[in-house]
Amino acid sequence: MYDVIIIGAGVSGCAVARELSRLELKIGVLERASDVCEGTSKANSGIVHAGYDAREGSLKARLNVAGSRKMEALSRELDFPYRRNGSLVLCFDEKDRDRLEELKRRGEANGVEGLSILTGQALFEIEPAVAKDVAAALYAPSGAIVCPFGLTIALAENAAANGVEFWFNRKVTEIRKKKEGYLIRTQGQEYEARAVVNAAGVYADEIHNMVSSHKMKITPRKGEYLLFDKKTGKMVNHTLFQLPTALGKGILVTPTVHGNLLLGPTARDIPEKEEVSTSREGMQQVLKQASMSVSHIPEREVITSFAGLRAHISQMPGLEEGKGEEDFIIEEVKDAPGFIDVAGIESPGLSCAPVTGEYVAELVRKMLNPRWKENFISTRKGIPNMALASGEERERLVRENPAYANVICRCEMVTEGEILDAIHRPLGAATTDGIKRRTRAGMGRCQSGFCNPKVVEILARELQVDESEIKKAGDGSFYLLPLDEEGQP
Repeated sequence: MYDVIIIGAGVSGCAVARELSRLELKIGVLERASDVCEGTSKANSGIVHAGYDAREGSLKARLNVAGSRKMEALSRELDFPYRRNGSLVLCFDEKDRDRLEELKRRGEANGVEGLSILTGQALFEIEPAVAKDVAAALYAPSGAIVCPFGLTIALAENAAANGVEFWFNRKVTEIRKKKEGYLIRTQGQEYEARAVVNAAGVYADEIHNMVSSHKMKITPRKGEYLLFDKKTGKMVNHTLFQLPTALGKGILVTPTVHGNLLLGPTARDIPEKEEVSTSREGMQQVLKQASMSVSHIPEREVITSFAGLRAHISQMPGLEEGKGEEDFIIEEVKDAPGFIDVAGIESPGLSCAPVTGEYVAELVRKMLNPRWKENFISTRKGIPNMALASGEERERLVRENPAYANVICRCEMVTEGEILDAIHRPLGAATTDGIKRRTRAGMGRCQSGFCNPKVVEILARELQVDESEIKKAGDGSFYLLPLDEEGQP
């Protein structure tokens, strides 16, 4: 019997796991995919929002502002990339100035510090790349950027170091209420827990509906992005938003913590929860709308496109009172005691994650009344980055392990030593996508065209399996087919 089972190993689930690991509890995390951060958390803008968007007084607003304030200290504690670069919300028509002023007023009511409206020379001095016909902008100096998978993996590794058990390829098929707690079934396994946290992203409705008569429906909201080569990464200094609409914050233009330029996302509601293809239409929409914010976008420097899904709640009792549509659902389910929903975590869910974890942990603490752990490990050290290391640090690493001198990914200068670390650390990578998210091998200009065969070879060697067993990510994503006795696939 577990004290708590968390369903979902995205950024919210991993943040909850890390905070719960401060307590004397037996905790497990069930994830349907083959690794942490394979759903919504891996494919988003990587923005730490300042907190001026959410309705004042809402849970979303409180978590956003508090999460934004905590993120920099957390990045030092858990060693993941973060940079406070500030953000600008662009207004293109003087007739919309009142909407910009309203956004500023809402942000101040939410507790966002340092907000100001910039126009003319004051705007172009801090962000020369802004299109010349921008009428005004809301400046939020507390806006920041982060590595979304770096954050999620760091939270998960620290939770594991504190005793949390993670199981992958565990799709939940049934949850049944028992006299004390819940029975959770996956394909071929059963788990019992006194409490359950539902952090299943776009599948949170299916998990919720297994235990509650008050049905929830989540509609995936698809967003397409374009990523540009690092030579364009200094084109803008700040994260540039456009005045938001009902579907989101529009097409943004932002630098990334790794030095690229990122544009997106589009916003389109779709029925399928695994549909993350990209399209010519999506690319054209991103480029067209982004060119309103920044002139002369270097289209030839696009190195990849990708799409992510946001978990938009489209049906839930209470929507008419403002729940769901404008706020997160983070609460114990009324007709399922001991079952906590963490659902509808759209933007700014990544920004909120540190405090979402604390919020849910407090709900669990009140339910189970556990003791605080005396030997909680609060820090985590990430994988060494040879591309950014000093000459002295590189020499030290190579002396300790010559594999750090063997460059595998030329675009990002990722070495064999970094890949070995990614495989053998807690919750180590077992797929090429897992290596990519932990080390950036394959994220450069050639998009793994050069390094991927070597990464497959290293994974197979270290995991002691045949290369035909190595996957890109989930089921069926093999690179090679095994040969029969006659040498045929």
